[in-house]
Amino acid sequence: MKKLTPVFFISVFIALAFILWGVFAPGNLEDTTGAIQGFLTEQFGWFYLLAATGFVVFAIFLVFSPIGRIKLGKDDDEPEYNYLTWFSFLFTAGMGIGLVFWGTAEPVMHFFDPPTAENIRGEDDAAAVALRYSFFHWGIHPWAIYAVVALALAYFKFRRKSAGVLSAAFEPLLGDRIHGGIGTTINVIVVFATVFGVATSLGFGAMQVGGGLGYMFEGLENTLTTQMIIIVIITILYMISAQTGLNVGIKILSKANIYLAAILMLFMLFSGPTNYIMNAFTQTLGSYAQNLIGMSFRLDSFSLDTGWYEGWTIFYWAWWIAWAPFVGTFIARVSKGRTIREFILGVIAVPTIFAGLWFSAFGGTAIHLERELGTNIHGVIGEVGEEVALFELLQHFHPLGTIMSGIAILLIASFFITSADSATFVLGMQTTNGSLHPPNSVKFIWGIIQSSTAAILIMSGGLEGLQTAAIIAAFPFTIIMIFMIISLMKALRTEKIPPRKPRKE
Repeated sequence: MKKLTPVFFISVFIALAFILWGVFAPGNLEDTTGAIQGFLTEQFGWFYLLAATGFVVFAIFLVFSPIGRIKLGKDDDEPEYNYLTWFSFLFTAGMGIGLVFWGTAEPVMHFFDPPTAENIRGEDDAAAVALRYSFFHWGIHPWAIYAVVALALAYFKFRRKSAGVLSAAFEPLLGDRIHGGIGTTINVIVVFATVFGVATSLGFGAMQVGGGLGYMFEGLENTLTTQMIIIVIITILYMISAQTGLNVGIKILSKANIYLAAILMLFMLFSGPTNYIMNAFTQTLGSYAQNLIGMSFRLDSFSLDTGWYEGWTIFYWAWWIAWAPFVGTFIARVSKGRTIREFILGVIAVPTIFAGLWFSAFGGTAIHLERELGTNIHGVIGEVGEEVALFELLQHFHPLGTIMSGIAILLIASFFITSADSATFVLGMQTTNGSLHPPNSVKFIWGIIQSSTAAILIMSGGLEGLQTAAIIAAFPFTIIMIFMIISLMKALRTEKIPPRKPRKE
């Protein structure tokens, strides 16, 4: 415990203060954070849109720039992990549990409530727009946000041999001041966003597992007691995993996630309307590319009704930015030895394609069933919640649907474990001055804080307020990211660009 920094103690104090606020005044927490978040999205939606798109442009610039040949490490360093392991890490830490949660629900919700700026001329247009915006919200933009943070951390940690904390990326701009109050503030914001972002995801994950179990076992209700039991079991499992380190627990579970997700997606692809799914994927991919610039800047300002975009696009951009410190730190840790070009292409392109296939398979099938068979998945979402959309869809594929529901629950639980495990690792790094192997005792403390936060706030009803509090942290962190890019470019200008590799004859 000798490695603990002031960031640890300040962050623990803030976390406990917010937990107590959520326990004793959940309504006040939700109202207060909701008012702040509402103000930010209404008044600064343009800022989130410009910033997120700016991160995409910066990432594309690095891919095509000679800078892309620079390695994240020494010039002779080789990647620590093969492509399969590396991609499984990206998938697990980035948004795996979110894809399972929203893969069915979001396209269906967009189908029945499309963006107001789109000229919808019937169900065909509504279906096309629903999938296109699902691709948009889970595609290039979020992964570019993650890539920017991860790149800065990996570059300074592995090439400049700086501490593996976010404040270290500001040394070219701030010099030794990163070791003072400014650096501590940056790192506390990182820990704040990570703790509360992951804790709320754990809470919603527990609700989805409970909803799935309720679908599978008649008489088992998704009650508060059920959710508490799920959190306790998952906590025990991920704490065991956390003690084994990055190369055992997280690595094994990340690969298991990929296999389970592939099984589930292949089942839906071949049991569902296969031709429709692949046609939808192909067409939506083209439509997404064609409309990317317009969607990136769209707020529907001239209709004076920006509610849809504030509730979806801007909310998502803020949520991805809030998650960027956690995901970026984890991705940076597993990306040593890759060139900047290889890193950005891997972090952005592969997950974007996979997410598109996922939404086409599950969201596309759900929309197809709603239109062709008159199913009521949308009605169930409105009555019960988004967490049961996947299980409602799987019920239409007897007799294997029940088995697939079981696999889906296993996948959610596995994502649950790896997300929490990854977060304890990141929190351990950020509060021990960037140690690549944070002490198990520190990871244990953060693991207990995360699970306790989720459990207490589910019981008190303050979970959504805390989720909003985490997203509020995205506003200052967006500004931090902008200056991080400036600092990174200042450092990259001093680099000697490696020569191109000669082509093989």
